[in-house]
Amino acid sequence: MKTQRRIITFMLGASVFAVPAQGQEPALSAQRSVYIDERTGMALDEAIARALDREPTLRATRADIEVARGQRQQAGLSPNPTLTFEQRHEPGGTDNLTTLGIEWPLDLFRRRGRVRTAERELAVTHFAAADRERLLVADVRMQYGAAAAAIRDLAVADEVIAVARRQLALVRARVEAGGTPPLERDLLDVDLRRLETNRLRAIGSADVALVRLKQMLGMAPAEPLLLRQTLEMLVAGTTSATAAPTLSSIIGPRPDVLEAEARVTLADARIDQARREGRVDVSLFGNYMRMDAGFPQQGIGPTGTWERVRGRFNYVTGGAMVTLPLFNRNQGQVAAAQAQRFAAEARREAAGLAAQTEIAVAQTRDTQAQRAMELYTGGIRTLARQNLDVVRQTFDLGRATVFEVLAEQRRYLDTEQAYTATLREAWEARAALKSALGDTK
Repeated sequence: MKTQRRIITFMLGASVFAVPAQGQEPALSAQRSVYIDERTGMALDEAIARALDREPTLRATRADIEVARGQRQQAGLSPNPTLTFEQRHEPGGTDNLTTLGIEWPLDLFRRRGRVRTAERELAVTHFAAADRERLLVADVRMQYGAAAAAIRDLAVADEVIAVARRQLALVRARVEAGGTPPLERDLLDVDLRRLETNRLRAIGSADVALVRLKQMLGMAPAEPLLLRQTLEMLVAGTTSATAAPTLSSIIGPRPDVLEAEARVTLADARIDQARREGRVDVSLFGNYMRMDAGFPQQGIGPTGTWERVRGRFNYVTGGAMVTLPLFNRNQGQVAAAQAQRFAAEARREAAGLAAQTEIAVAQTRDTQAQRAMELYTGGIRTLARQNLDVVRQTFDLGRATVFEVLAEQRRYLDTEQAYTATLREAWEARAALKSALGDTK
């Protein structure tokens, strides 16, 4: 009877533990299908393209370019002439005076300064938008990887829970057959409930990561979104680290450094504009006046008859008005512009130093992440899986305790979670390195 019971128990154990050992990937794929579709899901490149096209903050930044372009157009326009018209009448009399005048500012020395300043502001706006694109692409890469990592954690949790449920069913059968004390069943039941709790937290993390990714893509939280690439596919798609390039070949293309350089030239243009606006300026003017006036006396007219003394007179005047910079030579504006240039130089130096530091940190982080990946790809996960299968089979044969099974199961789960964290770190380190190098592809 005992031999028959042991044979039945062994057959149940074999049916329970043979499936996860051979069907690990299908279990992961079954859960990933809720969030990942490798045929119709959104790939990372598609997500980046959508974010660059629809992300609201980036669209607002690009609108600033149009604003700066309009200001550049306005700066190149000449000032309009001023036309005046005046008419005077004598109260109770017949005299009147009509005046027509025009004033035309020459805008000497000023237009070129305005245009240069507007052109520099347009360049700064272009670089600011490019830097916003660089940061947005980096954020999308990071969030796509975070969502993929959360999905993988959930898939691992589902795999472990599926095995734990079958294991609990086996132990329950043993308890009912009288071959195992109820304590082992209860211990497995408690551990299963703990795993299910962790699974619910993993679902929440995956959903939150997807909602945050949707925000970067300009999507509403309720819109459906499936990923095409798993975390393993993302990491496998990155190239291996190459030799570190020189800083001179790295910092140049970065838009934030170029923006800092452009702000220095903008400060120079503002200094020049302030000085030009403090120089002499000339405005031309001209007037035409028609006067009809007379006196109450009478005199002999050209025909020899008596008529009132009256005449019509036409006057044309012209001249120039000169603005003399005797007291206001725009000294305060020049001093303010010079202070702005000093600040722009300091910010340019800070931007260059920050870029160098970011690149160095990203390279170090990427190197260490790749080394950690090599350790995991060297067989740690395979060995952890084999150890768990051996302990489970040993427990099935009655040669191991439930405590050993639970300990090994938790060790395997910790290994898989650590591998997920390593994959995520490797992906984020490579994404940070690309962002530091100014790569938006």
